[in-house]
Amino acid sequence: MKRLREILGVKQDALAEDIGLSQQTLSRYESEKHLDEETIEKIATALHVSKDTIKKFDEEAVINIINNSFSSNDYSTMNAINHHCTFNSLPKVLQLYDDQIALYERLLKSEQQKIEIYEKLWSGDHLTPANSIR
Repeated sequence: MKRLREILGVKQDALAEDIGLSQQTLSRYESEKHLDEETIEKIATALHVSKDTIKKFDEEAVINIINNSFSSNDYSTMNAINHHCTFNSLPKVLQLYDDQIALYERLLKSEQQKIEIYEKLWSGDHLTPANSIR
């Protein structure tokens, strides 16, 4: 179960929270050879796999499948995977756009403040734009 969780990229504390256990309890479960059906069902549901996937998980078989899928000269498998984004990137792009606009607004405000400072300096008794050019 631990190896399957790691391969799927799920953190132990996140899985424990999803199934309503403490991280220590889940850690103990991962080291046990046999688990009750209810626990296996909860874990399978949280990992989005079948109970049989957990019961019959064979790390060597998974490694062989991965090696056979990605070490061949057939790039169609890799292209199929690359074209199916598993997350929605649009909100992230929009957030970056909003951040960029906010940055430009801060830069504009900074430049306006600089202009105000220069105008105050130029309007002083000892320095005017006309005699500052000399």
